[in-house]
Amino acid sequence: MRIVPTGQSLGVSIEDLDLAKPVSDADYKKILRALGHHGVLCFPRQTLETGAFAAFGRLFGDLEINVANQFHEPGHPEVMILSNITRDGRPTGLGDAGQGWHTDMSYSRDIALANLLYAIQVPMRDCRPLGDTQFRNMHAAYDDLPADMKRRLEGRTATHDFVKFWDMMRAKPGSTRAPLTAEQRAKKPPVKQPIFATHPITGRKILYCNPGYALWIDDMDAAESAETLDYLFAHQAQDKYFHAHKWTAGDVLMWDNIGTVHNAVPDYRPDEPRYIRRVQIMATKDYARLAA
Repeated sequence: MRIVPTGQSLGVSIEDLDLAKPVSDADYKKILRALGHHGVLCFPRQTLETGAFAAFGRLFGDLEINVANQFHEPGHPEVMILSNITRDGRPTGLGDAGQGWHTDMSYSRDIALANLLYAIQVPMRDCRPLGDTQFRNMHAAYDDLPADMKRRLEGRTATHDFVKFWDMMRAKPGSTRAPLTAEQRAKKPPVKQPIFATHPITGRKILYCNPGYALWIDDMDAAESAETLDYLFAHQAQDKYFHAHKWTAGDVLMWDNIGTVHNAVPDYRPDEPRYIRRVQIMATKDYARLAA
């Protein structure tokens, strides 16, 4: 197994590892450390059955079943389908997943360690892949915050809500997302999250506050809260924290859902097919011990 850095703020390519085969303890530790330190891992040229894909994700934590639970592989409710393909006039997958900067599961009391995506079909135009997934480095974003901002926000929380992002996506032109039911809303009530969290692998502080789900800073004047959130969101949007993954069919992409924010770029048309499998890995293990 070889780890090849991208040379950007985030990202490595992990070469010469077949995820359809058992992962050794030594390689597991290397992958976990790389996830914490590099944020985004690409395992290229993979050929995986759905069960094997889910099994690799399960090595790192329990797999979430999405609260909307609209599209998943048969027999695998934990494996969501992200796709713009329709069959018999019906969508085969969620077509607008991840569009807008956010951190998955920050709206949940039980947060996610990582996301894992497997590209089956990648939209292409003029021999160029479309549908980049973009990232920003929240380890570096925290490190670069002014000292007075760190002091002012240390120990404070912000309220995150699943409904904020869902309704934002529903408001986009052409959206087919249905309103969340009362039952779905009840499953994911608003939660308070620390603005500065400690990363479970690196042990370092990260900025854990994203524009997709954060509503306000708790126990702060509304105007001050809005101004501070605007500052934090603009700060993390600097180019120096940015990394974009350009997809190739066969890529398995794993990213740190605690130390990054991400965005899916919807620059492909309905006649440019995209089909990606996804699992969400919850933070259910002692990662500092496992990576040691």
